[in-house]
Amino acid sequence: MIKLTKNPSYKSKKRSARGISAGQGMTAGRGTKGQKSRSGFNIPKRFEGGQTPLGMRLPKLRGFKSPHAKDVVIYIDEINKLYKDGDVVSLASLVEKRLIKKGQTPKILNNGELKVKVTLDGVKTSKSMVDKFKSAEKPTPKSENKVKAEKAKKVEKTK
Repeated sequence: MIKLTKNPSYKSKKRSARGISAGQGMTAGRGTKGQKSRSGFNIPKRFEGGQTPLGMRLPKLRGFKSPHAKDVVIYIDEINKLYKDGDVVSLASLVEKRLIKKGQTPKILNNGELKVKVTLDGVKTSKSMVDKFKSAEKPTPKSENKVKAEKAKKVEKTK
């Protein structure tokens, strides 16, 4: 016949609070005294034992940080210093000359005279800067031409 035996890897679970001789009696594994040994013990996980909670210790900052990055302002003086006649002012050249960091958007503002003949490629400019380019009969910024072309396309699509 077949003899059925108990699996040796099986271990019966401990039954706590079943008397002192059962091994988990008297305090039933809760230790002696204290809040945790009492019945109905339930403390929130965020409780820090009476210490000021983390949420209250942290400084409260007013307002918010806008997700829209501001343009980096570049003045004509800087372009006069760093560029020569015939150079192209583009995002790549501005990063190369360390006027902006990679990923930032520049905007060229008017604060003097443009002494260097440069062309702008994909760079925002103020209205007074565009007027300066037109009055000096220098090449107009390519970015302005692109904007005008996009507006013309939008108008054609709506018709």
